[in-house]
Amino acid sequence: MNKFFTLILLFLMTNAEAAVKLGFEVSFIEPQAHYAEVKMNISGIAKDYVDLKMPVWTPGSYLVREFSKNVEGFSAATASGKQLPVERVRKNTWRVYANKGDFTVSYRVYAFEISVRTAFVDASHAFLSPAGVFLYPDGMLAQPCTVEIQPYNGWKKISTGLEPVSGQENTFYAPDFDILFDSPIEVGNQDVFSFSAAGVNYEMAMYGQANYDKQRLMKDMPKVIETQTAIFGENPNKRYVFIVHNYAVGSGGLEHLNSTVLGVARNSYGTESGYVGFLRLAAHEHFHLWNVKRLRPKALGPFDYENENYTTNLWIAEGFTSFFDKFSIFRAGFSTPEAYMAGVLGDVGIVENQPGNRIQSASEASYDAWTKQYRPNENSKNTTISYYNKGALIATVMNLEIMHATKGEKSLDDLMRAMYETYYKKLKRGYTDAEFREMAGKIAGKSLDEIYNDYVNGTEPINYNKYFGYAGLKMIYDDAAKTTAVLGLTLALKDGKTTVTNVARGSAGWDDGINVNDEILAINDQRINPVAVETGKATEVDKAIASMKPGDKITVLVNRDGLLQTLKVTLKGDPTIKFKVLAEESVTPAQAAVRKKWLNI
Repeated sequence: MNKFFTLILLFLMTNAEAAVKLGFEVSFIEPQAHYAEVKMNISGIAKDYVDLKMPVWTPGSYLVREFSKNVEGFSAATASGKQLPVERVRKNTWRVYANKGDFTVSYRVYAFEISVRTAFVDASHAFLSPAGVFLYPDGMLAQPCTVEIQPYNGWKKISTGLEPVSGQENTFYAPDFDILFDSPIEVGNQDVFSFSAAGVNYEMAMYGQANYDKQRLMKDMPKVIETQTAIFGENPNKRYVFIVHNYAVGSGGLEHLNSTVLGVARNSYGTESGYVGFLRLAAHEHFHLWNVKRLRPKALGPFDYENENYTTNLWIAEGFTSFFDKFSIFRAGFSTPEAYMAGVLGDVGIVENQPGNRIQSASEASYDAWTKQYRPNENSKNTTISYYNKGALIATVMNLEIMHATKGEKSLDDLMRAMYETYYKKLKRGYTDAEFREMAGKIAGKSLDEIYNDYVNGTEPINYNKYFGYAGLKMIYDDAAKTTAVLGLTLALKDGKTTVTNVARGSAGWDDGINVNDEILAINDQRINPVAVETGKATEVDKAIASMKPGDKITVLVNRDGLLQTLKVTLKGDPTIKFKVLAEESVTPAQAAVRKKWLNI
């Protein structure tokens, strides 16, 4: 009898949800003031009230952004215009007392933050990042909905990964809110062009003036896409959209299931390095359609849109993607083996010269993304490491270990394909850390405990020569900089003052008490003139100690909170190490096999 009533209850609940209909209308009355007007039409709610929620974060960007702060003018009314009671029950939740009736919610969203993860509206276009625009009924994330876009006067194009509703102009369908929140929308007069790659229809929507070559992109983008598709054996989309925002200063990207948003500096396409840099950015976000959007850590889905979603595996989700973005560009023919290795050494330099690499592991960096990666402070370099760069290096050494162990028969490609086939396609769920580790060992045919214990979960220095040696390559460490005396400070010109913004752990400044926010006034009683501090160039402070050597003692006059202090400092050598790789002239057949598999030389 209990089972019978349970089945009846489930039937009633399912049919009640099926009766619910949701539809959004988005218009732009004052785009110059950066507002989007949103109406949410709701019918079929069986309760006396419904809680409408806005996500506090957007997947792929691990920071609570409190999107509800941009909502204003919230109201609810019946079709006849009768106003309904509304109660704010949480920071991101509005309770509408509709008494089981149909109603419309109206609200405005202020959208004036330029990034790939936040909504932006002005007189020229609208970019809707859905998690910060659309509400969802509590407990109904699986509910389908429609979105009707009403473009502002003169706007003629809409670009999105959502499917259009047949017979309804400018209206799109989302089978659930996970898909809606994963489908950004560009509205305006963007330059739209298409091409085909790997059996998929691709659309590029370019907002903003820029010096890109449309024909060249249509020829080169398919090469990158098909190179990546070959790794997994399939491209699961029928259609994919690149939304590209070209600004004076632009960078970054955010991945989605069948689209991505890229931020690009408008003049960057004009140089070969800038153009290849764009291809690499596109390759990174496109690779995510497999790695993280489908093959994902178990903690990243189903999503909790109201709280942090913690995982220790962003070194795979983002780090491995960073490995494959460089590798994709190389394999597609847009860089040489030397250029590819220079990119690898770039990661080595970033990781090995950051003090936080000895403090935080890759798995800890992944877990701490919410509190440290996305909320850096003046001490972050001393305590953290990027799961992007460290993860890319772990991918590099794991790739070499697999190739070495299998005599060049297998590589990281095989690991990613096996994980995709097993967890996304067969089991239809995310993987655990233990499951990824087990699969990596299975593909290699041996335990990868050293990599996991020392580099993933530990902070031991990576033994580059061991792994590069598998391919007959040798890492050369140039630590000549240690003979150069430095204070270990990062400086910036703030309000006309030479100001300390970072003190490196273990440096002379660290040991002898120079603080962040100190203004450097004089060294050995000689005035330090405030001048613009340019990255990579000697500062006035560097010039003041240029003739000195490690071990020399100096006095540093600082202004700290309006008070003058004289600090006695003993200079230390520059800890920065530069790296390069040399190819051994004589290699074994095993090394030659790995080198061929890895670098095709």
